[in-house]
Amino acid sequence: MNKRFHLQLVTQMLVLCTSAFGLVAALAWNTVVQTFINDFIKPLIPAGQSVIVSELIYAVIISALVISLTIYLTSIKEKLEEKLKSGLPPVSSPQTPSPLRHRR
Repeated sequence: MNKRFHLQLVTQMLVLCTSAFGLVAALAWNTVVQTFINDFIKPLIPAGQSVIVSELIYAVIISALVISLTIYLTSIKEKLEEKLKSGLPPVSSPQTPSPLRHRR
């Protein structure tokens, strides 16, 4: 099997697995936020307005989480890119060679 094809295959599998687990995590957080709103926020809102207000609160909470996470991950990515451009290793390199590395 061609090495380049093998690398592309593994890269694509990694992207697909990460996306799948990201979806599972998003659905789990969706359930947590909805339960929180139903249990703690809806009882505080007058009956006629509870649906639209709770959905608005839900949208604001989800948007804040997504924006915060995006900003945080972007800052990590930018720091790693700066280290790579400056020639510094992005993470501390081990003192002993890894047994998983193939030496020639």
